[in-house]
Amino acid sequence: MVVAVSGGSKGVDEVSECVKRIRLVIERTEDGYVAYPLGLKGVVVAQGDTYEEALREVRSAVRFHIETFGREVLEEATEAEEVFIAETEVPVA
Repeated sequence: MVVAVSGGSKGVDEVSECVKRIRLVIERTEDGYVAYPLGLKGVVVAQGDTYEEALREVRSAVRFHIETFGREVLEEATEAEEVFIAETEVPVA
């Protein structure tokens, strides 16, 4: 199974029989980068000191997740049509 990053708008796109495109979120934090896929069943998270390292690590984590739990983590996943980043305020005692 080869995992490729999607530039499309559908989340997980079937490209061929053995390749899936998976949309990723990569966040920059003060400690480095955190990456996770959208549209997979289950939890997959990776981190790295650089964008490239986080991308490499999340690709590896996604491959491991699929190898461990099977293709159904792709087939049963709900695709994200849109992703929003929002803020809210909460009282802090």
